[in-house]
Amino acid sequence: MYRYKITFAYDGTNFSGFQIQPHKRTVEQTLKDAVNKIAKHPDPAIPVIGSGRTDAGVHALNQVAHFDLPYKLTGLQMQRALNSLLPLDILIKKAEPVSHDFHARFSAHRKRYRYRVDLGEFVNPFKRNYTAHFKYPVDVQLMQQAAQDLVGEHDFTSFVASGSQAHSNIRTIYEATVKRDSANNEVVFEFVGNGFLYNQVRIMVALLLEIGSKQRPVDDVPRVLAAKDRNQARMTAPASGLYLVDVDYGE
Repeated sequence: MYRYKITFAYDGTNFSGFQIQPHKRTVEQTLKDAVNKIAKHPDPAIPVIGSGRTDAGVHALNQVAHFDLPYKLTGLQMQRALNSLLPLDILIKKAEPVSHDFHARFSAHRKRYRYRVDLGEFVNPFKRNYTAHFKYPVDVQLMQQAAQDLVGEHDFTSFVASGSQAHSNIRTIYEATVKRDSANNEVVFEFVGNGFLYNQVRIMVALLLEIGSKQRPVDDVPRVLAAKDRNQARMTAPASGLYLVDVDYGE
């Protein structure tokens, strides 16, 4: 068997998330169908292992997965074969043979997520699937200041949705930035961490937006972290604004 790593983008609008679910259209199932068609439908079917899950409506710019195939192909051959079988809302950006000790999930060291918020007074029909909408004035400097309290190793119990299957809620965030994109009338959040809990980024963004719109004090993040109580963070930002930007396999 030969192991392949694929880097791919997808528009999450019409997917029920990454993970396979019965009777639902998912990214994992769509990729698995294509891979198994290339492999001529072996029994048992070949699994496709992703670097992590994304929820329904969440997008990816550079998601990563791996699978094992009984055929030796070049990276370009694999890329072309998969793209010829996949729908237009998934694009294989790169395919490459890798050693059998590579694992898309367990070899990953850090991930970068981006969250886009449109600040227009009304919902833009051409952005509604690709940004969140927040019509209230926000202070970007306040949000940037508060975001620094999320950096470091913390217990993020207050920032994880019910239904999480994580064994521990301790994660490390290496970077947290909030910037205004004046050209598109958006605020853009970015987080880099060694892993993220279920809905963690969306909950962090919602809390920072409350700080930016002065519904919370700027120093509220340490209190919410210390509380270890999901109710203290309150809101969850919509899935539409979230993007998995990249997965880092370096040291």
